[in-house]
Parts: sequence; C-alpha cells; structure tokens
Amino acid sequence: MSDQGPIEAGENAAGEAAETAVDGVGATGRRTVLALGAIAASTVVTIRPALAQTAGSVMTCSIPVPAPEAGSQYIAADGSLVAPGTPGSFPPSPRPISGEDAKRLLMSGQTPPGMDSQQAQAYANYIRRLQQGQSGFTCYASLQMPR
Repeated sequence: MSDQGPIEAGENAAGEAAETAVDGVGATGRRTVLALGAIAASTVVTIRPALAQTAGSVMTCSIPVPAPEAGSQYIAADGSLVAPGTPGSFPPSPRPISGEDAKRLLMSGQTPPGMDSQQAQAYANYIRRLQQGQSGFTCYASLQMPR
C-alpha cells in the first residue's frame, strides 16, 4: 500500500496531469522520446561502419569478364556475349577486373593495364549490362554508390 492518503494521491495525479498539460509531454512521453533518440543514435553508429566497409570492398572486389557460368564465350563491342571467333569480338579477360580498375574504366574511360582501348570498352559495356544474380554484379553495384 501507499503511504499517501486518498487526498495526497489525488493531488499527485492532478499534479502529473497539470505537468503534462503544461509541457505537452508526460513522464512516459519523455521516456519514449529519449528511447527514440537512443535508437536513432545507435542507427547512425551502425550505418557509418557499413558505409566504410562498402568503400573498402570496392578496393578488393573484382568482376570476371565474362562470368564463369558463361563458359568460353567472347565479348562483343556492345558488351553482349557471342560465340568465339565472332568478328569484332574479344576473348575473355585472362583475369577478373579489379573494382578499382573497373571504376576508372567506367568513370573516366581509363584503360586497365594489358588491354587495348577497344577491348576495354567492350568489357566496360559488358560490366554495364550486369544484372542481379550474375557474377560481379555486387561489385559493380558498389561502384555506383555515391560516397
């Protein structure tokens, strides 16, 4: 039981009601606002490392051209896959293109080492055509994220 008598308990309830009416937020409302603020702060702390991880993953990701599931198909100038020996097509890249090389190729047209400019352009067109589920798509998508 409470040490307060019926009159004191009624006055206390009236005092809390008056406090709520004055500032518009009761003790429960203040606790809710504080809890929401804590959640928002932890969200910011959680997202920043994820963005930093994404930025770092661009440095280490790679894009196979073409994807391993494409077998030994060649790359046409428009980036499509064609049969080996198709005129104007290029053989598969001997190694996956690094995220940094792909970024430079896509953003500024800078040719990665060991490729001629036409071959590099065909590979860039292939990369632009990547879709979700294909090898290298996640790397390509991370290159598109603003920093």
